[in-house]
Amino acid sequence: MIEIERKFLVVSDAYKALAFAKNEMVQGYLNSNSERTVRVRVKGEKGFLTIKGRGNSSGMSRFEWEKEIPVVEARLLLELCEDGIISKTRFEVKVGSHVFEIDEFKGENAGLVMAEIELNSEEETFEKPFWIGEEVTNDERFYNAFLSRLPFSKWEKE
Repeated sequence: MIEIERKFLVVSDAYKALAFAKNEMVQGYLNSNSERTVRVRVKGEKGFLTIKGRGNSSGMSRFEWEKEIPVVEARLLLELCEDGIISKTRFEVKVGSHVFEIDEFKGENAGLVMAEIELNSEEETFEKPFWIGEEVTNDERFYNAFLSRLPFSKWEKE
């Protein structure tokens, strides 16, 4: 139940032609506290309830518990969520022996495109496709819970 993942900004839309799956997603937070988040997600026609703990010092590993729930119940729970519902399109792309999940954010987070890869250990190596750029794994601004509170469109542009 420990999730190990790394996150990257995406610098090209070349991944779209390589995607083997594409899903529309909507998610909200019943609790977006940085010590523990409780997320409700609708992915296609499936619902999920997820609890995540605080990340470790590298930002790569944290506790995650997720259960599929009826999509009708997930949609009802979304109505109870904190302000800042996130909507995005997720593309899945196989690169070597791994799958990257690329999220194109919509609404107030439009313009942000991130790729995530789940690993079996923090030291595991993986092939980096040309369409990923800067790593943002340990930058909390790129956590979905943070984006629900302070959307990408409201960031001061550097």
